[in-house]
Amino acid sequence: MSPALLLTFSIVAIILLSSRFKIHTFAVLVGLAMLVGLLAGMPSGEVLKHLRAGFGHTLEKIGLLVILGTILGSLLDHSRATHSLANAILRRLGSERAPLAVLLMAFLVGLPIFCDSGFIVLSGLVLTLARQLADRFPGRSIHLQLVLCLAGGLYAVHCLVPPHPGITAALGVVGVDTGRMILLGTALAVPGTVVSFLWARYASRRYPPEVPVHAFDDFKPDETTGPLPSAAGALAAILVPIGLIALKSIVSLSPALYPDVLLSLLNFIGDPVAALGVGIVLALFLFSSLSKTLFNELLEEAIVKAGPVLVIVGAGGAFGEIIRNLGLENSLKSVVQQAGLGLLIPFGLTVLFKTAQGSSTVAVLSAATILQPLLPTLGLESEWEKLLALAAMGAGSMTLSHANDAYFWVVARFGRIDTPTMFRTYSLLSLWMGLITFACIWVIYLLL
Repeated sequence: MSPALLLTFSIVAIILLSSRFKIHTFAVLVGLAMLVGLLAGMPSGEVLKHLRAGFGHTLEKIGLLVILGTILGSLLDHSRATHSLANAILRRLGSERAPLAVLLMAFLVGLPIFCDSGFIVLSGLVLTLARQLADRFPGRSIHLQLVLCLAGGLYAVHCLVPPHPGITAALGVVGVDTGRMILLGTALAVPGTVVSFLWARYASRRYPPEVPVHAFDDFKPDETTGPLPSAAGALAAILVPIGLIALKSIVSLSPALYPDVLLSLLNFIGDPVAALGVGIVLALFLFSSLSKTLFNELLEEAIVKAGPVLVIVGAGGAFGEIIRNLGLENSLKSVVQQAGLGLLIPFGLTVLFKTAQGSSTVAVLSAATILQPLLPTLGLESEWEKLLALAAMGAGSMTLSHANDAYFWVVARFGRIDTPTMFRTYSLLSLWMGLITFACIWVIYLLL
């Protein structure tokens, strides 16, 4: 079979097997990698060699990042640092700016914590706030507005900023600098976050709640006792690792300006693995008391949570290694150059995967493994162009979240939004977020 036909077969098979037949993504990627390699005429020994190499090299690049990022999020969650930070933001901005406060805390909390975990942790605070403010915002559903602000703020960061698993795995496949992707991803998460705020405001007036506020009277606020940790400490545990990684990337742009001792120090402490380690140490001080037993339990919980992600990431790397050795560049080069599609292909392919099977992580990883050898053919060869291509995949991975996305149901269940309203508001929100974010990426690409 020709390489182009095998690529088309791979895309269709991933979509059908994972979304229609509900087969686990690991089995889909590894099974297809073997099948595609054999159909391409590779010797069986070479197929297995590529599988092992792709699996191992991918985990070598991002395995520790995913694990350490998950540990940091778990510590911030269980220490109630997220609640402390949320309360501090609400006090500063006031109840009149409650939607803006929720959006800001979602953006900050979302940097180290997965969007589904962050929503579950903060949903109680948001529901309590919505019930308190219901009478102060006549003519709109403040409950719906706050839930959409929380969901959108967390989602924008999750899809674009390492160490979240999908974008982290994809940057390992594409081969770009983690620090630069953190800077670019954080900046590009801002437009999506702004869209969340504007759409939530519009939706709260356009789609009034189908049930009265008192239907949520059975909701019980968080009754956990004990003092909350310092909000400044919580913020430090989130921003210090990001700052160290970003500082290393900034210094690396002009290394001749700095002494060797400083460069050596920053190369170590600014490495994402070391920087996340610093964040974890800072997070440990947020606990009023932390026994060895509790620490081990939290570590075990985080490792168990990271395990399935690492398995899928490794399988994606194995699949990508097979794709890289098909010789697709020559067969698709003329078509792609004539079409002049550029960044549209990374974005469109990721949207296809996301819409079909639901998972943002699987969508961006699948697109990255297929497109990595084709990026030069698409005219995306430099480090900067690869970063924009990866960002386009991240934007595609947030586009059109609906019933096959687990996060859709997390927002519906914990945000207490009925399913029809979720389709009319949250699904459309995710569509606008992806399109506006990609539009910003396209403008940057044209200007620079």
